[in-house]
Amino acid sequence: DLVTGKLVLVRSGVGFVTDNTTGESVRVESDDIRTALPGDTVTVRKAAGRDRKPTGRIIRIVARGGRDIVGTLATTGRFLYVIPFDPVYRRDIVVPEACGAQIGDRVVVRFLNWENQHVAPEGEIIDVIGPADRPSLDTEVVIRQYSLPRDFPVEVTRDAETVAQRLRQPGERLDLREDTYILTIDPATARDFDDALSLARDAQGRRVLGVHIADVGHFVRPGSALDREAAERTTSVYLVDKVIPMLPEQLSNGVCSLRPGEDRLCFSAFLTFEADGRMSGRRFAKTLIRSRLRLTYEQALEAIANRPVTGATVPPEALRLIRDTHVLAQQLRRSRMRAGALDLEVPECEILLDADARMTGVKLRPNDVSHQMIEECMVAANEAVATELKSRGIPILSRLHEPPDPLKIDELTAALAQLGFHPGDLTDPRTLTRFLSSTLDHPLRDSAHTLVLRSMKRAIYSAEDAGHFGLAKRYYSHFTSPIRRYPDLVLHRQLADYLSRKPHRSGADPAYLKGIAATCTEREQLADDASRALIETKKYRFLQQQLDEGRPVVYDAVISRVANFGLFVDVTDLQLGGLVHIATLSESFVRYDRARECLEVEGHCYRLSGRVRVRVAKVDFTQRHADFVLVHDAEDQAERTARKPRSRPAEAGARGSGTDGRKERRPPRQPEPAAHPPRRMPGKASRRHGRPGGPPPAPGRRPGKAR
Repeated sequence: DLVTGKLVLVRSGVGFVTDNTTGESVRVESDDIRTALPGDTVTVRKAAGRDRKPTGRIIRIVARGGRDIVGTLATTGRFLYVIPFDPVYRRDIVVPEACGAQIGDRVVVRFLNWENQHVAPEGEIIDVIGPADRPSLDTEVVIRQYSLPRDFPVEVTRDAETVAQRLRQPGERLDLREDTYILTIDPATARDFDDALSLARDAQGRRVLGVHIADVGHFVRPGSALDREAAERTTSVYLVDKVIPMLPEQLSNGVCSLRPGEDRLCFSAFLTFEADGRMSGRRFAKTLIRSRLRLTYEQALEAIANRPVTGATVPPEALRLIRDTHVLAQQLRRSRMRAGALDLEVPECEILLDADARMTGVKLRPNDVSHQMIEECMVAANEAVATELKSRGIPILSRLHEPPDPLKIDELTAALAQLGFHPGDLTDPRTLTRFLSSTLDHPLRDSAHTLVLRSMKRAIYSAEDAGHFGLAKRYYSHFTSPIRRYPDLVLHRQLADYLSRKPHRSGADPAYLKGIAATCTEREQLADDASRALIETKKYRFLQQQLDEGRPVVYDAVISRVANFGLFVDVTDLQLGGLVHIATLSESFVRYDRARECLEVEGHCYRLSGRVRVRVAKVDFTQRHADFVLVHDAEDQAERTARKPRSRPAEAGARGSGTDGRKERRPPRQPEPAAHPPRRMPGKASRRHGRPGGPPPAPGRRPGKAR
């Protein structure tokens, strides 16, 4: 059986190829990848693998991916080579000349040739970014590595300036400016306000929630220069210190942004709810609104808690709207949980930078009731639009989240048992929901919820409508963020065609939807990977700075995995993982108990979910990996003062990547810049082992907007 598709590599060295026709994913072990690179289109000969999961071997490279590779220039003294920035690249790339770069500079390499896996791939330097140890260049490195778009073409900018005038040509709309109180709630740093809320009562006293979304489709017409560019980008990319928008600023932060006191064009969903929170009606309309108030999440939280609102004068009607919407949102949330939705409390983090782009700390983003209020309103609107169109037989671009594989559920059950949890049959989503709720106040909540998150499949866009497992929705789509997501704009057009009795335009064509779904999913994954890479880079620089200054910070951590070569830990305050190597635990006796998954060190047993205190010992920028050492209390430390751990290279392993604890085949490379001979010669085959990092961010979310 042959499968052709695009190769995706993970840090453990394993690859996955998704069939272009069937969507089936085939696992390819690192020895069977041969000379293929990430993004290449390859043909795989499929075979039956473990647990009936298909595996295969790459037999042909159909087409090279063509993406340039960013890395750090190094030398053996005899020849030059580039160490790739992205750890999924398994081999260094030999280059013939430096082209003006210095050893230790970040450079951009164009791939040229790789025919034999026993020799190094070849490339040429086409651009020099600058010194690898300069934090201000980190964002540029990520932009180049992930081929993120930059400035908009002149044609697109000119088109945006022209269509912005359409604000004065609203067409036939429902005018809500005078008699409907509307407000926005967004992060404090937000500039694009694409959603607003209202809440009223109908003649029967039922609550009518208004979810008002910027009418981007009024400005971005199908086939225009703006539309072609948006369809190419498909999403805004949110980096640590930069936003790469899907639409030009004239729209995203201008006429499409629902700024207070300004007339704006919207597509509104009016959702009617009974006293028990059940939705009993829905209608949709093109509207003309004027937001009365802009609040931050922090201010909304104060209003909900009946506390004085800091930095804003909030009139009584706004307070009433916020508090009544909060009550409704909690009803909707409880209803979703009863249906089997997953309430995952995995914190997201915000990286704090100084003027030189150096990280100064991490701020964890809460999932408080103000965030939940907005999330529930947006989820309700997304579901209502999807349900309305599907009930009329119109194909839609769905947001698909499939249930986890049975094998993943078995692995999750075993891992939770190691934490002391025995939740029962997790194939029933309601059991999983009850378990998550029962752990909200448990000291091991973060560990348990992270394990559950890792067992889940990624949400994707699809022309199929198999539902959203995580939200417990039969039909679900994205409607509420057309400024920053192209799928939302597609759905706006479908809904507009339906309301105007033109439901058979190209937006409802299944072949069109399938192509758009694949592109949007791929670009969303790319944006997530780029964002994560920059966050990791900043965190590892932060830890390296502590070592350089000789003042490593002591952090609380949780043991996330126990192996025969050490402990993997999650550093809570940094949302980052790393390895405590066995050589740093004791100079005498350490015993690994595989059955109990624990390390016995001088009478103490370190096991999964144990609480420890650590400080950084070593940082490897190339593999984005950190080694830590345990820090003991004062009494214990006094006994160990004279003891110094042996200096020994750390062996890497992959938490959650299938690694079995075998020692690494080579010692890790030194932190950059690498102005020394390579630890792995470019002509030698080698493997990179997996990431011991912390929990991944939730996919597809703008910071501060959980939807």
